Amino acid sequence: MSAGKVGQLKRALGSWHLWGIGVGLVISGEYFGWNYGWGEAGTIGFLIATLLITVLYTTFVFSFAELSTAIPHAGGPFAFAHRALGPIGGLVAGFATLVEFVFAPPAIAFALGGYVNFMFPSVPVLTVAIAAYFIFVGINILGIKQAAIFELVVTIVAIIELMVFVGVVGPHFETSNFMSDPMPHGIGGIFAAIPFAIWFYLAIEGVAMAAEEAHDPKKTIPRGFIAAIVTLVVLALAVMFVAGGVGNWHDLANKDYPLPEAMAMAVGKDSGWVHMLVGIGLFGLVASFHGIIIGYSRQMFALARAGYLPAALAKIHPKFQTPHIALVVGGVIGIIALYSGKTTELITMAAIGAVVMYIISMISLFVLRVKAPDLERPYKVPFYPVFPIVALVLSVISLLAMVYYNLVISGIFLALLIVSYIYYAMTHGQRQGQGMEIENVIPAMESVLARGNAD
Repeated sequence: MSAGKVGQLKRALGSWHLWGIGVGLVISGEYFGWNYGWGEAGTIGFLIATLLITVLYTTFVFSFAELSTAIPHAGGPFAFAHRALGPIGGLVAGFATLVEFVFAPPAIAFALGGYVNFMFPSVPVLTVAIAAYFIFVGINILGIKQAAIFELVVTIVAIIELMVFVGVVGPHFETSNFMSDPMPHGIGGIFAAIPFAIWFYLAIEGVAMAAEEAHDPKKTIPRGFIAAIVTLVVLALAVMFVAGGVGNWHDLANKDYPLPEAMAMAVGKDSGWVHMLVGIGLFGLVASFHGIIIGYSRQMFALARAGYLPAALAKIHPKFQTPHIALVVGGVIGIIALYSGKTTELITMAAIGAVVMYIISMISLFVLRVKAPDLERPYKVPFYPVFPIVALVLSVISLLAMVYYNLVISGIFLALLIVSYIYYAMTHGQRQGQGMEIENVIPAMESVLARGNAD
C-alpha cells in the first residue's frame, strides 16, 4: 500500500475486543458528568431520567445491532441512513455522529485534568487535558489491534475500580441522604437532566464503527453490543445509588471528580482508598477518551471516503493501516474545544448529536425493512417493531427537552449542520466525477468483508 493511500481498514477484532470498546467508550460516564444531573433534578428526579434513558439505550442497542450487522461499515449511522434515506439522510446522520464523537473527548479530558488536580493541585487541569490528546491520538495511530487491546485492559481495570468504589462506599450509604431534597425542580428538572442521563451510555454505538475491523462482524457485533449494555446498566445504577447516599449529594453535583469526593466523604480524603480511586480511576476516563478517539477517526474516515469531508481525512497510514490524518484533525478540534467550552456544555452538545443520530437510525431501520426486505439480516431486533418504536419515541422526547433547555447550544449545532450541508452541496460534482458516492463505496466494502469472512 502506498503512503497515504485511501484504502480499507484491517480486520483484527473479536467479541471481547468489541465488548471492551463498547464499555470503554462509555465507562467514563460512570466516573463523572452524570452527577450534573443531580443539580438539575435532584436524586430522585435524576433517577427517573436515568431509568427512561436506560430504556431508550436498551431498546436502541438491540435495534442498532440489526443495522450494524446488515451493513457493517466504518461510517455506521452514516451508511445506514444513506442506504435508507439517501444522501441528505446520510449527511445528517454522519454529521450528528461526528459532533457526538468529537465533542465528548474534550469533556472527558477536562475530567482527566480534574482527577489529577484533585490529588496534585499544582498540576493545571488544561495541561493534563491537552497532554491526553497527544498521548492517545499517538496510541491510536499505532494500529487498531494494539488500540483495542489497550482499550480492553483499561476497561477491565476501570470496571474493577468501580466495583471497589461500590464495596468501600456502599456500607456508608444512608437512605436519608439519598432522599434529601429529591426533586428540587419538579418535573421540569427531569427533562433538564436528560443530557446527563444520556452521558451514562453515550457513545456505545461506536461499536458499529469498528465493523470493518471485526472478525465475522455478523456474530461479534451483536455479542459485543449486548454484553456492553448489560454491563453499563448495572454499573450506572450501582454507582449513582451509592454516591447519592454517602453524604450531602449537593456537594457532588457540580464536580468533575464526584467519585473521589464521595469516597472521601466515606473514609476521609487522606485514606489510601481515595488515592487508589484517583490513580486507578483514571483508567475509566482513559478508556472512554481513547475509545471515542477510535470512533471519531472512523467516522471522519468514512465520511471522507464517500466525499462528504476532504479526501485527505480518508488516507490510511502506510505502515499502521489507521486513519492517521483523521485522528490528528479530530484531536486539533478537541484541543480548540478545551479552550472554548465547559464540561456541561460539551456534554450537552455531544448528547444532542447522539440523539439526532438515534432518531435517524431508527427511522432508517423502519425504512430498510420496507425498502430492502431482502437485505441479509444475520441478527434481527427482538420484539420488532416495539423496541425501535420505543427507542425512537424516547429519542424524540429527549431531543425536544434538550433543545428547550439549551437553545444556544442547539443553535450552534444547527449552524454547524448548515455549514456541513453547504460543503456537501459545493462538492457534489466532484464526488460524482471521482465515483466517491457511497453507493460505490458500500458494495466494494461488502465485497471485501465477504472475502475476508471466507478466509
